[in-house]
Order: sequence, then C-alpha cells, then structure tokens
Amino acid sequence: MSFQNLYYKRTTATAKACYICYKPTTAVLATIDTSDFLYTCTIHLSDHGFATRVLEPESENKIGVSLEEIAKVREQWEQKQKRKKESEKEKEKEKADKDKEADEGEKKDDGKSDMASKMPGSLSTSGSSTPKPAHEKYILHRDIFALRVSEHRRRRQTSQAKDLAPRLPGAPSSSLS
Repeated sequence: MSFQNLYYKRTTATAKACYICYKPTTAVLATIDTSDFLYTCTIHLSDHGFATRVLEPESENKIGVSLEEIAKVREQWEQKQKRKKESEKEKEKEKADKDKEADEGEKKDDGKSDMASKMPGSLSTSGSSTPKPAHEKYILHRDIFALRVSEHRRRRQTSQAKDLAPRLPGAPSSSLS
C-alpha cells in the first residue's frame, strides 16, 4: 500500500510527541485519507529539510463557476432588464396619455437605467473574494517520506507474519534417535 506524498496540516485537541524532537505538539500532518499521520512542531514545518509547503496556484475563478456560465447568466440578466425597460416604457406611454407628463417620467427612467447598468459591476466585485483553503498542504522531504513508507511496509509485513504464523506447522518436539 503506497500513499501520495501530500500531507495536510491539522490541529488536534490532545498533544503528542513530535516525530523529530519528541516535544508535545498539537500540529499533525496527515494524508487525505489519514492512512499516515505524524505529529510535528510548527518549527519543523518551516524547515525545508523536513517539509515544503505547497502553495495553491492563483486562479481567476475560485468559486467553481466557469466563465461561460457567468457570460450566460449575464446575458439572461441583460435580456430581463431590456424587457423590464420596454414594459416600463409602455406603462409610461399609457400614463403619459392619461396624465400628459411624459417628460418627467422619462427623466426618472433615465436615472433608473443608470442604476441598473451599475448593478452588474457591483455583483462581479462581490464574487471576487477568495475563500481561504481549509488546511495547509505540505510535501515531505524525500528522505523523510522514504522513512514513512518503509515504516508502513515494516508494519504491514509484521501484521502479515502474525496472521500467517498460526497456519504454519510447529517444530518437531521429539528427538531423532
């Protein structure tokens, strides 16, 4: 059973001995499925001879929505705004026929359309806030990772030997005379 050299930093409630210096620590490096974990001090995490932090590449869109979907929604929104403007104009024409105050109604509509044209820009800026990742990612140094893999291999072989031992025949107890 091999695992990937990608560990996530997590904190625990109980402190245990550090893998390197044996001081009590609550910082843990664990694989995604927690098949391997090791307690380490935060000082060791900054040491490049032990582990290197993996930085996430900055992407334009971290919300998980593609640019095509954003363009499609924006197009639909613009079409709805055009329909609203047309229906408002029709209502104003009817109102102008009744009240004969079309000049004042058009001035109010111009102000509303300016506000509506500013709305899409404000929506896109609010979506630009980037969420912080839940856990920091680390890659162990190749020698430290090789120690972890060999330790797991040794544990697996020991457990296999214990499982196999009861099925093997016993040594002869009588003498050969």
